[in-house]
Amino acid sequence: MFLSDKQLAARYAVARQTIWRWSRKGRFPKPVTLSQGVTRWRLSDVENWEGAK
Repeated sequence: MFLSDKQLAARYAVARQTIWRWSRKGRFPKPVTLSQGVTRWRLSDVENWEGAK
């Protein structure tokens, strides 16, 4: 399963830009490009990241 930046922003109560900033700075899992213009995060990666926190 994959999550969008909008779904992640709602999950953590932050702005969508914050998700991208965290990812760029290495503070969040890297996104996966599914097709041109479609980038998502793997739910398993996000859950592993949460577990490590």
